[in-house]
Amino acid sequence: MEIHYEVISEDNINCIKDLCNELMAYQKSISYIHTELFDGMNFETRMIPSVKSAQANFLVVAKDDQEIVGYAYSNIAPKQIYTNDFATLQCESFFDFDSVKTDDVGCLSQFYLKYGYRNMGIGSVLFKKSMDWLNSFNSINDLFIFVSNGNDNALKFYQGKSFKISHQILDGFITVLRNT
Repeated sequence: MEIHYEVISEDNINCIKDLCNELMAYQKSISYIHTELFDGMNFETRMIPSVKSAQANFLVVAKDDQEIVGYAYSNIAPKQIYTNDFATLQCESFFDFDSVKTDDVGCLSQFYLKYGYRNMGIGSVLFKKSMDWLNSFNSINDLFIFVSNGNDNALKFYQGKSFKISHQILDGFITVLRNT
């Protein structure tokens, strides 16, 4: 196994469609709060709108030979965008607007590794590449990661990378982590 990493342009995001859908199915399979919210989540409803609404996007993939085995998707977006979608329907926001002093935030939006490629350091490389990109924006002070309920391994991973739990939304459906 020889893992290499490649940054993917927005024009080529379809290359992660299957992995994105696999991520959504995985999240649903481990979820125990509002599992039904995952029913409409897939590449077309989560990734495409996110890419289109962001001001800047960064997609890095891990490849084993030519097979994509994992990816991390990060973006810079207006903080108001995080009042859309199902959070607004529940009268909640993804974070306290008063605590975010700038108009834009950075977000590690999606992160997934195929089973069999976990706990090998690949995730740490994808995470570092994403953080390096997010931190390259001098105007962005606030970085967020949203972890679906049931994904305790992801929660521990991000906490091990110096992100702290800020709060939960949608009755615990999502745990919001923030850079410290």
